Amino acid sequence: MTADLSTALGGYIARQRWFAGKDDTAHVRDISRLPWLDAGGAEPHVRVELVTVSSGGRALVYSVPLSYYSARRSQLEHAYVGEVEDASRGWLHAYDALHDRTAIGRLVRGFGAGAPDGGLVHHTVGPLDLAADVSSLMLTGEQSNSSIVLGDDLLLKVFRKVEAGRNPDIEVHVALASTGSREVAPLRGWIESDPSAASGGHDLAMLQDFLRTGTDGWQYARASVRDLLVEGDLHADEVGGDFAGEAERLGATVAQLHIDLAAAMPTAQWGPAELAELAVRLRHRLDEAASQVPELAEHADALQRGYDDLASLDTVPVQRVHGDLHLGQSLRAVDGWRIIDFEGEPAKPLAERRRLDSPVRDVAGMLRSFDYAAHSVALPEAQDHQQAHRASEWAQRNREAFCTGYTSRGAAPIVATLLRAYEIDKAVYEVGYEKGNRPSWLPIPLAAIRRLAREAAA
Repeated sequence: MTADLSTALGGYIARQRWFAGKDDTAHVRDISRLPWLDAGGAEPHVRVELVTVSSGGRALVYSVPLSYYSARRSQLEHAYVGEVEDASRGWLHAYDALHDRTAIGRLVRGFGAGAPDGGLVHHTVGPLDLAADVSSLMLTGEQSNSSIVLGDDLLLKVFRKVEAGRNPDIEVHVALASTGSREVAPLRGWIESDPSAASGGHDLAMLQDFLRTGTDGWQYARASVRDLLVEGDLHADEVGGDFAGEAERLGATVAQLHIDLAAAMPTAQWGPAELAELAVRLRHRLDEAASQVPELAEHADALQRGYDDLASLDTVPVQRVHGDLHLGQSLRAVDGWRIIDFEGEPAKPLAERRRLDSPVRDVAGMLRSFDYAAHSVALPEAQDHQQAHRASEWAQRNREAFCTGYTSRGAAPIVATLLRAYEIDKAVYEVGYEKGNRPSWLPIPLAAIRRLAREAAA
């Protein structure tokens, strides 16, 4: 029996994939309990808990909707948080409400009324017909958030790590709706905690069309690589699963997305001062990573030359960008590609994720993703010489195809100096990530580091 909700939630949060402090214990510092959604009605009793957690020297706020029952529910045991004592309702068993269909119905029913409900405000974009008893299915594989399919054609994305203020994913989708953009799944609404509360409003979830026929871009690309490696004597352009056509179409989609973002949201220019600041930020990240990974440190001087080259640029147009673009943030629907997840890197502060940047950062992220797709099917240390050559051939073919598609739409040009700097920065991040999380994948970004160091030194 756990009488303290803080203790129960700390243990539960520490086990979840969306918890940022994987190597740390979740120390719950504070719980802000929003009002009950059921107002004293039948079980489950449901409310959203905003939980401030200390981990790894940081204090982050997580949104944890909970459903409470007086008796254990065997069908919800996988989402069990603990038994806690509530001052007004006595001993209750707490569950993660996102695994509880009845609780989800109460969470989304405010979309019908659009009025505050249990400390929540529901916003809609256009007409929305959503029944309180809508069927729900949680998707697997989410990292920083939780996604739930509602009915046949809606997706509820619940943000787990939250901050006061507008979430970039909602902000970007609202802006793109004004342009009629076809490069994203349409936004239908969002949920925030009451903005008049002392702590300010927190965006808790967003509702958009569910692309049921969509194929994950990462898995789609890797299937093409597998097709290539199975054919022992064919080149990438000779295999039936050649991906270059799709890569070119994806490049055109990303370009149009950048055009739409520039039309709907603020833009600016970076001059020498801003470019010098960028170079300093990139060098700092390189120095930090090199101090942790000796294999990176030996290339640090050559890589820094790639950053030094930024001084040769006069001005660079900047705007809102995706900020964390890779193949896993794309879906191939029957009528074309869609881009998803505009939160940026969730570990970064909100202000940093909303910062204007060059669209070339997104291009660099996608080019790195093609390299990853090529070499993740058969990891470098397991490849023979022929497989390594063919994987590299696939990556280069699709990188070029993506850039061809991107430049075909008339977006801002891909400046080679800026692209190299952003590619280096992305590969440096990858080295640090793989070193700490997937050491067997470390050879993938290290191979890119060696290539980029040679290019920067040339």
